[in-house]
Amino acid sequence: MAEKKPPKSDFPFATKIDPTKENLSQDQMHFIRQAELEQWKKNTSKLRTRNVVTGLAIGALVLGICILYVNCKSPRSGSWTKSMRRPSVPD
Repeated sequence: MAEKKPPKSDFPFATKIDPTKENLSQDQMHFIRQAELEQWKKNTSKLRTRNVVTGLAIGALVLGICILYVNCKSPRSGSWTKSMRRPSVPD
C-alpha cells in the first residue's frame, strides 16, 4: 500500500510530526512524549469511566431479568423454579 501523506496545512503548528522521520532534538522529543502521555491519560480516564458505567448498566439489566424470572406469577414447571419459590405459610 502506498504511504499516505497528510495534506499541507496552513497552520504548521497543528500538523502531526513523525519523530522517526524528522530530525528532532532531545528536548523536542521529550516535549512530544510528555504531550502524548497527557493525551493518553485524559483519554484513558474517559474510557475507564465509560466502561464502568456500561458494566453497571449491563449488570443491572441482568439482575432485573433474573429477579423478574424468579418472581414471575406463573413460573414454568421446571424443578429450578419450584425450588426457588417461597414456601406458603398457613394462616
